[in-house]
Amino acid sequence: MTSKHKTIGIVGGGQLGRMLTLAAHPLGFQTVVVDPAPSSPASQVGAKEITAPLYDESALRELARQSDFITIEIEHVNADILMALAESGVSINPAPATIRLIQDKYKQKQFLSENGVPVAPFAELSNEHDGRELLERFGGKMLVKTRLGAYDGRGNMVVDSPAKLAKALESFAGQPLYVEQFVPFSKELAVMAARDIAGNIATYPVVETVHERNICVEVVAPAPVPSEVCARANDIALKVAGLFKGAGMFGIEMFMLATGEIVVNEVAPRVHNSGHCTMDAARTSQFEQHIRAVSGLPLGDTTLTAPAAVMVNILGEGDHPTEVKGLNEALAIPGVHVHLYGKSPTKIDRKMGHITATGDSVQQARQRAHAARKVLSI
Repeated sequence: MTSKHKTIGIVGGGQLGRMLTLAAHPLGFQTVVVDPAPSSPASQVGAKEITAPLYDESALRELARQSDFITIEIEHVNADILMALAESGVSINPAPATIRLIQDKYKQKQFLSENGVPVAPFAELSNEHDGRELLERFGGKMLVKTRLGAYDGRGNMVVDSPAKLAKALESFAGQPLYVEQFVPFSKELAVMAARDIAGNIATYPVVETVHERNICVEVVAPAPVPSEVCARANDIALKVAGLFKGAGMFGIEMFMLATGEIVVNEVAPRVHNSGHCTMDAARTSQFEQHIRAVSGLPLGDTTLTAPAAVMVNILGEGDHPTEVKGLNEALAIPGVHVHLYGKSPTKIDRKMGHITATGDSVQQARQRAHAARKVLSI
C-alpha cells in the first residue's frame, strides 16, 4: 500500500499520542488527535488537534471524517461511539470491542481466566459482608480495585483487615469493584506484543518493570531473569495477544512469583510505558510498530540494538511552572537519550518525560540512566 497523504486519527494527544505522531510522520502519515488540552503534547510536534473531551461524540465523529485509520493512546475512551463508527466502516484498531472489554478490569480478568491465561484469584465485590468472606478466602490480604477508569495506581487499595476493607469501600463508594488475592511476586515483568491486521504477532524481549507508589519508575531490558522465565512470559504474551480482536500494540503486565511461575496482571490495548526503551534500543520502536500495525503495513524487527537498556521516568517533584534544568549534563553521559513530553505545569508524579540509557550491561545502563536523572530537573 502507499501511505501518501493518509491520516491516522488518535483518540488522545498526550505523550503517547506525541510519540505516535513522531513515528507516523517519517512513514508519510499525517495525524490528527482528539484531546481536551488546547496545546496537547501531540499537537506540539505536528498533529492536527480537535480540542474536545475524549468521550465527546461529535469530536470522535469529526475525527473519523478526517482520518483513514483511527487508534487510541488511552483505553478510557467512548467505546460505544467507536463501535458505532466501526460498524459504519471506519477502520479502528484495536477493535472497539477489545477496548470495551479491557476497560472493565473485572471482565478483562474473567476473559483471560476463561481462556486459560494464568491470573491471580479474583472475585466481584458488591458489599462489605461479601468482602469479609473474600478477605478470609484470600488468606487475609487482597486488593480492592475499581473496575473502571483506574491507571497509574489510582483506583486500588491493599486490604489486610476488616477495618481497611471498610475504608476501601468508603473511598470507592458508588463505583463497581472487584478484588484480587494479593500475589507475593518477586518481580514485575512486561511484554510488548504487536498484532497486525492479518493477525500476525511479534513480541519484544521481556522487560522488568519497577514501580514506586504504583507508578512505573524504571524499565530494564532485557529482564534480568532466567531464560526459561522469559520463554514462559513470551509464550503467555503470544497467547494473550492472540485472544483480543484488532491490531496494534498490547502491553501485557505480569508478576513473576518466587517459583518462577508467571501470572498476568493486566493488559493495555496500546503503546505502553513498558515499551519506551524500544525508541532507542530496538530496530523498530513500539510507536512505529503500532503505526505499522493499525495502518496495514508489515510489522518491523523487534530485535534489541544494544546489549542492555534502562528507562527511567521523569516524574514531577513539585507543583510549579515547567522549567528544564540539567539537560546538557544529562546528554553528556554516554548512551543517554532524553525525551521530554512538552507538558506544563509540572505536577507531583506527573509523567513529564523519560530517559533511556543503553550500555554493555544492565548495570552500566542503569548507572547511566540514574546519573542522567539525578542531574535533570523539570
